[in-house]
Amino acid sequence: MSEAAGTRSGSDTRISTGLRGLDEVLCGGLTPDRLYLLEGTPGTGKTTLALQFLLAGAARGERSLYVTLSETADELRAAAASHGWSLDGIELYELVNEMGLDPDSEQSILHPSEIELGETVREVIARVESLKPDRVVFDSLSELRLLAQNPLRYRRQILALKQFFSRRSCTVLMLDDRTSEAGDLQLHSIAHGVISLDQAPREFGSERRRLRIVKMRGIKFRGGYHDFVVETGGILVFPRLIAAEHHAAFDPGARSTGTAELDLLLGGGLVPGTNTLLLGPSGVGKTTTGVRCMLAALERGETATYYLFDEGLATVLARSTMLGMDLAPHIEAGRLTLTQIDPAELSPGEFAALVREAVEERGSTFVAIDSLNAYLHAMPGEEHLVLQMHELLSYLNQTGVTTLLVLGQHGVVGEVRTDIDLSYLSDCILLFRFFEAAGEIRTALSVVKSRVNVHERTIRELRISAEGLRVGEALTDFEGVLTGLPAYRGRVAMLREPDAPGDDA
Repeated sequence: MSEAAGTRSGSDTRISTGLRGLDEVLCGGLTPDRLYLLEGTPGTGKTTLALQFLLAGAARGERSLYVTLSETADELRAAAASHGWSLDGIELYELVNEMGLDPDSEQSILHPSEIELGETVREVIARVESLKPDRVVFDSLSELRLLAQNPLRYRRQILALKQFFSRRSCTVLMLDDRTSEAGDLQLHSIAHGVISLDQAPREFGSERRRLRIVKMRGIKFRGGYHDFVVETGGILVFPRLIAAEHHAAFDPGARSTGTAELDLLLGGGLVPGTNTLLLGPSGVGKTTTGVRCMLAALERGETATYYLFDEGLATVLARSTMLGMDLAPHIEAGRLTLTQIDPAELSPGEFAALVREAVEERGSTFVAIDSLNAYLHAMPGEEHLVLQMHELLSYLNQTGVTTLLVLGQHGVVGEVRTDIDLSYLSDCILLFRFFEAAGEIRTALSVVKSRVNVHERTIRELRISAEGLRVGEALTDFEGVLTGLPAYRGRVAMLREPDAPGDDA
């Protein structure tokens, strides 16, 4: 045993899997000197995870052994090289050569006797006893299953190997590709813990990969599915977000949106630790209003992150500059991060991890998601969207972040509708509506809900021009504005262009 491995004593001691996210799912890592099963269909990333497990041990000065029946040593080195890794510190042992896999040889790893090992396994034992590894990967059990020829002998082989390794004080990871009969759980009963990898193809976009801890004796772990990706450099696991685990102290005082009339409409402004839903049809000014609110936060010295699902970065930057809201200085100063998201390539767990990184590592106190419509299409179903969004919003609220959510509606005037109702998740709802007056399409703005402020019940006009965003007086002479079919009484002057005669703005 190496010095690093020799310090692993006590029931609470854990060893790293080599994946930070997986260690978080396991609440600290694996219990050392136990046998674990890593299962998944071909292509889910079992070999990559196993290599990371051994490399983590090698980095600690532990001795590592990779026993392979399914891949050659050259293939393993090539796979490692594709991630930029070197396997120089890891012993690679090809258990069965091409002669050993010859069906005419009728060779099995264990003889029919319950505990007598065959010649092939005796070679493995000799290698283990000479190397005295701290970590062992056995790849894979499907080949053992074929060589064993029947389930009874196969189970005896696994039990014999488990007993052998348990006396050698090493942590063993056995890989299985789920080629056994459906419902065969004998490996689950033998292993100390079971990690299951899964991938699901989608009709469009990249497949979704996720893992689940099926069992883990003696330790607490995070249940359920956790998204992960296989990238150059290894596997990244995104633990499922649990909002109740995250809290921070913050000042709940209302902050200005940068527009006095909008502050009045909101009852004082935007409140940290709450989320505001900007709801309305396409082109009504939701994104521009969100950018104006974010710019006010930036001008106060806050750090902000804006996630774009629909528009491109260049489009948002150009339009904001044209409307007198230059974001470039804040980007250059590092206070603003604009991130363009491709919903077809991003899993919900990965997006939640991006948000956590923005808040916990970059110190963002203002987060905008534009829009939830595209986020919806990145999800497998509406039920999952609501659950994921609930946890994400609860996390942002409990850490004192001011959150803006943009949700587009179908329709322009008259009846409008949304893909899904998220209003009950929102602390404040800012409603945008088109209306027609004097032969011109105009925008009405109102607050229909606020859990934290006593807000105005009025409807105001919103106008966006080269001078920026302006909010007018309450449209007391209109009826039916929210329906999109207003009746104008004509006693209150509406906003005009700045250079128009008689402009009172």
